[in-house]
Amino acid sequence: MSTVVDALIGKVFAATRENRSGELADYIPELAAVAPDSFGICIATVDGFVYEVGDTRLPFTIQSISKPFTYALALADRGSGAVAEKIDVEPSGEPFNEISLDPRTERPRNPMINAGAITAASLVAGPDLDTRFERIRAAYSRYAGRDLTFNRSVYESESRTGHRNRAIGHMLRSFDIITGDPDEAVDLYFRQCSVDVTCRDLSVMAATMANNGVNPVTRETVLDPALVERVLSVMSTCGMYDAAGKWVYEVGLPAKSGVGGGIIAVLPGQIGIAVYSPRLDEHGNSVRGVEACRALSAELELHFLHVTRAARSAIRASYSVVDSPSRMRRTPAERAALDDVGKRSRIYELHGDLLFAGAESAVREIGGVETELEVVVVDVRRVDDVGGIARRMLDSLRDELTRRGCAVALVDPAALLGYTHSDLTGASGRVFADLEAALQWSEDTLLDLHCAALRQPASIDVAQHPVLAGLRPEQLRRLTRDLDIRTFTRDEQIIHRGDRACGLFLILSGRVSMRVTDSGGAVYRIMTLSTGMTFGEMTMLLDLHFLNDVCADSEVTVAVLPAERYADMAAHEPDLKLALLERLAAGAYEQLDVMLRSLLRP
Repeated sequence: MSTVVDALIGKVFAATRENRSGELADYIPELAAVAPDSFGICIATVDGFVYEVGDTRLPFTIQSISKPFTYALALADRGSGAVAEKIDVEPSGEPFNEISLDPRTERPRNPMINAGAITAASLVAGPDLDTRFERIRAAYSRYAGRDLTFNRSVYESESRTGHRNRAIGHMLRSFDIITGDPDEAVDLYFRQCSVDVTCRDLSVMAATMANNGVNPVTRETVLDPALVERVLSVMSTCGMYDAAGKWVYEVGLPAKSGVGGGIIAVLPGQIGIAVYSPRLDEHGNSVRGVEACRALSAELELHFLHVTRAARSAIRASYSVVDSPSRMRRTPAERAALDDVGKRSRIYELHGDLLFAGAESAVREIGGVETELEVVVVDVRRVDDVGGIARRMLDSLRDELTRRGCAVALVDPAALLGYTHSDLTGASGRVFADLEAALQWSEDTLLDLHCAALRQPASIDVAQHPVLAGLRPEQLRRLTRDLDIRTFTRDEQIIHRGDRACGLFLILSGRVSMRVTDSGGAVYRIMTLSTGMTFGEMTMLLDLHFLNDVCADSEVTVAVLPAERYADMAAHEPDLKLALLERLAAGAYEQLDVMLRSLLRP
C-alpha cells in the first residue's frame, strides 16, 4: 500500500530523474559499461522499514562507500588510538585520489580519501590477504543484513588500471604508514571496492549506522556505539571529499559517495538514505544522488542540526472506543452496538517533537490500519513541536483515510497542526479541544452507521422517558402532574458544586456534562448525559449537597421532580416511590459501568 512517505520520495525521484548531466567513471573499464540512467532511492528507518523507488534492486559495486565500513572494522580491530597514529581525521580539500600526506603529521588526512582508505584496509586484522578480505566482506554483509558477493570482473578491471592507487600505496610504505607489503594493501582495497550491493542494501547499511550500530532488520549489533560516533563524525566532515563543506551546509547529513554511483547519508537515531545513479560530477559524486539528497533533506527537514529532542516513538498509545469508551452514558442498545463495532475505531495519542522521523512512523502505522476501520482520532495534545513536513504528511494521511471512507478527527487545542476552527460539515474536518469530546464523536459516528434505528431520539416527551417507562398509567399521571419543565442554553450552568438537593432532573433533549474544577482552575468532565437520562437522584435520595457542577453542552430541556414532591411521595405514595427507585437503581448501575470503563482507559 502506497503511503505519504512513498509519495514524497516519488516526488523527489520524478524531479531528479530529468537530470542527465555527468559522466560515468570511465577510468575503470567495467564501471564505464553500466547503464548510465539507472536510478534508485531508498530510505530505511531505524525500525527496519524500507521505502524505495526506481532501480533499488540493481547490483553495482560499492566502491568508496566501503571506506567508512572498513575504517570501522580497523577501529574495532586496532583501537582508536592505534588507528589515529596512522590516519588523521581532518578534511583534505583535495580530490579523493590525491597522492599526498599532511605535510605536518605525514599521515593521510582522513580515512575517506584513497590514502586513508588504503591505510585502513592495511589495519584490518588477519593472517593473510584472503582472510582479511573475507572479514571485510562478512562485515559489510552484517551491515546489509544479507550475504554480499564479490564482483571479480570489476576487481580485475580496477587491478589492471589502478596505477595511481599503487603509487599511493608505495608512498604510504615509504613513510612507514603501511609497514607490510603495499601492493597487498592496495589489492585488499581493490577487493573491498568490488563488493556488489544494491541501493536497498546501502540504505540498510546506513540505517545500521543511524541505529547506533544495530542492524534494524536483523537486530544484530554490528559496531560498538562509541565507534559509530567516530565513523559518522568523519563522514560528516570528509565523506564528500572536496565538496564536503557545501554538502554539510546544504544537506546536513553524514554521508559517503562512491564512483560506482552510490551515495549513503545518515540521520542519527532516525533513518539511512541511499541513492544510486552512476553519472558523476567533477568531484566523483553521483549527480542525481547529490541532487536527490539535497531535495530529500529540504523536503523532509532532515538537516542534522534540526532534530527532535528525543528519539522515541511518536505514538504514545493507540486504542479503540471498546478499550477506552467515552464518559457518555449510552442506552443498553447503543452500548451493545459499540461493544460489537467499537473496534472499527482507533485513537492515536502522539507525543514528543514531530519532525520527519516521528511523523513517518506515525503515518506508517496509522495509514497501514485495517480496511474496516471507520473512525480515526489523532491526539496531539502531548506533542511539543511540529515541523512543516509533519503537517503535510498528516494532512495527506487525513486525505487518504477520508478517501477510504474513514472519518478522521484531531484533538489539537493549541492548533499545532494549523487548524484554528473545526469543520462541522465533513467527515474529516473535526478538531476537538479535549479527548473526551473526540471519543464521544467517535462513538456517535459508529452509532450513526450501525445503530441508527435503535438510537435514543434527539428529544422525547415526558411520558417517553425511560425512567418513567415502567410506571402504571395512574402512577405516571400522579408523577407527571408536578413535574417542572425547564430549558437551559448552551454552556449555562444548571447546578453548582455545593448546591443543596433540588430534585430529580429528567433530560428530554440535549446533553449535559458533570464537571469538577481543581484548585488550579482546570476543568474535568466526569460524565456526559443525553436525552433519556437523569441527574440529581443521589443528592435527592440522600438529601446531600452536589459534589460537582452540571453544565449544558447544548440547548437542554429537562423535566424536574422537586425534592419536596419526592419527600411527599415517600410519606404518602410508597408504591410510586418504590417503582421510581427501581428505575433509578438500574440507571445508577449503568452510570457506574460507564465510570469504571473510563477509569480503565489505556
